[in-house]
Amino acid sequence: MSEIAAASAPRGIPARLLVRGAILAGIAVLALLPLLNQLPLGSALRVSDFTVSVTGKWICYAVLALAIDLAWGYAGILSLGHGAFFALGGYAMGMHLMRLIGPRGVYGHPVLPDFMVFLGYRELPWYWLGFDHFPYAMLMALLVPGALAFVVGWLSFRSRITGVYFSILTQAMTYALMLAFFRNDMGFGGNNGFTDFKELLGVPLNTQGARAGLFYAALALLAGSLFLCRHVVSTKLGRVLVAVRDAESRVRFLGYSVTSFKLAVFVLSGMMAGLAGALYVPLVGIINPGEFAPGNSIEAVIWVAVGGRGTLVGAVLGAFSVNAVKTWLTSFAPDLWLFVLGGLFVAVTLLLPQGLVGLFRRRAR
Repeated sequence: MSEIAAASAPRGIPARLLVRGAILAGIAVLALLPLLNQLPLGSALRVSDFTVSVTGKWICYAVLALAIDLAWGYAGILSLGHGAFFALGGYAMGMHLMRLIGPRGVYGHPVLPDFMVFLGYRELPWYWLGFDHFPYAMLMALLVPGALAFVVGWLSFRSRITGVYFSILTQAMTYALMLAFFRNDMGFGGNNGFTDFKELLGVPLNTQGARAGLFYAALALLAGSLFLCRHVVSTKLGRVLVAVRDAESRVRFLGYSVTSFKLAVFVLSGMMAGLAGALYVPLVGIINPGEFAPGNSIEAVIWVAVGGRGTLVGAVLGAFSVNAVKTWLTSFAPDLWLFVLGGLFVAVTLLLPQGLVGLFRRRAR
């Protein structure tokens, strides 16, 4: 992205300032959508509730794409299981929202979620304790995906499992979690998952104000994640990660702890994906085991490939562009989407190996 700005920038203006300006401009445009949604129904500038909701969902997807790009684009860790981190963060938020539904107990909190009453549970499982508090739920949306990423990464990287073997391992992980969460005896709603949420932080979720608040929270998460990743890749840590990606054996020979560097970025990436999933659930109003499907993780990798691996901005661009095409195409020809997605990935691999950002760079030159 900086090369694009450098090729077209007026003399004397640093490319990084133009990149930051472009990012801020994009965030400002997105921030206008909830305000335009408040305009009267007859206004030509008014955007629909659907537009606000679907754009908020794309913003969460963009954070997931950033998490994948940080690990894959800069450290060479191709994970096909980031959908699991995303879904675990979503389930943490879903558990909090489900605790706010149903008859109130002695202390003003629901005794059991309604699906547990239907399935005959007598008491709340121990791992549900604390989820009636919003800060605890958000903490779990960070720690649970981070802990899973740490365990998988530590076992893999210390054993020097890399490349396609690591990709298959992460894909098996998310598939195993999907099968586990489909079971009714796991205490997570089985194949129905969690839905019919009522409120968050005392605000009903089916109002314009709630939609706008969730939209801005997702946008703030995207902005924070983008600048955090930009800071990480511009430091010594980022330079070591790129060296690990390009020549891992040489970096190890120089005395660096490759396992520690890869583990750190993989855990950070998993925690980012978990936060994205936590905001995604109240925006869409449902979370079920289908979010663990390996196809979701593969699709997220395609977003990064289409936008441009190793560019950060390209990951965001890819998430928005691919999902925009998906929303448009599935509205009138849903059966064609998987063929289009596969063809898009093949076309990008053969014709645009550096993605849309690479195309912009060549045009700028």
